[in-house]
Amino acid sequence: MTRLAGINRRFVLGGLVSTVALAGMWPVYAKQVIKEIADLKPGEFTWHPERSPNGPVSVVVSLPEQLVHVYRNGVRIAVSTCSTGKPGHETPTGVFVVLQKDKHHHSSTYNNAPMPNTNRLTWSGIALHAGKLPGYPASHGCVRLPLDFSELLFTVTHLGTPVIISGSHSDPWELTHPGMVLGNYTEQEFEQVLAGLAEKKHPSDWREAESFPVTSLVISSADKMVELIENNDVIARTKLILKGSGKLGSHVLVLNGAHHGTKGMHWSAISHHEGGGASSSDDQLVRRLGVEHGFAEIMRKHMHPGMMMILTDLPLEANRRSGKDFVIVTS
Repeated sequence: MTRLAGINRRFVLGGLVSTVALAGMWPVYAKQVIKEIADLKPGEFTWHPERSPNGPVSVVVSLPEQLVHVYRNGVRIAVSTCSTGKPGHETPTGVFVVLQKDKHHHSSTYNNAPMPNTNRLTWSGIALHAGKLPGYPASHGCVRLPLDFSELLFTVTHLGTPVIISGSHSDPWELTHPGMVLGNYTEQEFEQVLAGLAEKKHPSDWREAESFPVTSLVISSADKMVELIENNDVIARTKLILKGSGKLGSHVLVLNGAHHGTKGMHWSAISHHEGGGASSSDDQLVRRLGVEHGFAEIMRKHMHPGMMMILTDLPLEANRRSGKDFVIVTS
């Protein structure tokens, strides 16, 4: 898997960072500030990576707020203003993964328009990239960001980084589950999982020569199916054993690693909803999930820190996908 080289970080705390004309088409104003999130004005952002220097990264785009929240290891390290799709070109909601990174991307659809620091989310053209921020939804579906924020974000994302676009979302919540989440296992099996994880690092730490694939697990209560996706392919699927009644809700969990105290796995989770209030962060919901032992064994072999697990009440339909390696969960 090809990895892109990092870029230089540059910002001035509380000051005007850049006023840049790209290809003579539009100016980008970016300012890092220290203020309440609700008081951020178009082009402003906060960036505090020191709050959580290491761990899995998740990005949440809140359409009602027109804000982008960046979490690392379950801790919010940044918030930025953004501009999403205008009426008739609405930004799709759901859970995506970064499919491609291109620091100097130009649009193949809109007159070769510059889209610096692109994190592609769909092959049909939806992406995170630098662009003009008028203070309201104005794009053709992409999520526009302040230029300097997009540069900083580009340094912490990787192929497979989850990006959640939703009407609302919860603050991250921690889940420590005695097991791999899907089914129970013995202490001996935990030691096997621990040994497997010890050889693997988080995707952002992988070197170009390393070949660990990005792994995602998608669980649908509608289909009662579980799919294990690695890079571009569904490598295994099985029936979901769902205990109790009621919906699961929409949740994205990112694996932090093993938790010795519970002999299980430690996850960071975000609940999201297309509209209205955020789904409840009920850590009991995973106790309703189970799979056959054979699938659990396959899952164990493919687990790595940064692995993503998606829970949805929607069916795993082809029209909710773009390519094999990401899933639109809500719309």
